Amino acid sequence: MASSRSHLSRPSRRLKNEINVVPYIDVMLVLLVIFMVTAPMITPGLIELPTVGRASDVPVEPVEVQIQEDGSLAIRSRSAGSEFEDIPKDGLVDAVRTRISNETPVVIAADGKVPYEQVMAVMDQLRSNGVTRLGLLVDQGASEVTDNAPLSQPSTPPAEQN
Repeated sequence: MASSRSHLSRPSRRLKNEINVVPYIDVMLVLLVIFMVTAPMITPGLIELPTVGRASDVPVEPVEVQIQEDGSLAIRSRSAGSEFEDIPKDGLVDAVRTRISNETPVVIAADGKVPYEQVMAVMDQLRSNGVTRLGLLVDQGASEVTDNAPLSQPSTPPAEQN
C-alpha cells in the first residue's frame, strides 16, 4: 500500500507539445531596440570626391566646342592666340575631325542658359561619330553658381570624361 500511496501523492507530469514563444519575442524586441539606437550612430563610408579645382592638366591642347545661348556653335583650339570660328550645327563633326588626332581631347563649353538637352545632343553627336576623348569645360574659379554669371574662359583645361 505504501507503494501505491507514493504513486498517488506524486503528481504526474505531462509533456507539452507547444513551444513557448514569449522568450523569443522578448529577445527580438531587445535586438530591435539595440539596432534602432545604434543605427543613427553608424556613419556611412565617406569618400572624397575630386573637385574641379584639383583637376589635372591635360598634356595635349584640347579642341573647344562652345555652345552659345542662342544655340549656335563655335570651335577653336585651346592654344594661345586662337580665335573662335562659327560653324553650322551639321558641320560640327567635320570641323572637329579636321582639328583632332587620336590623343586630342575635345571639351564642350556651354553658356549657363543653354538647355542641358542641347549640350547632351552635341556630346552624343560627337561620341557617335568616333570622338572618344570628350569632356565638359567648367569655370574653375567660380565658388558658387549664379544665374547671371557670364561664361568665362578658365586658365586650364578640364579633366577628361570617359
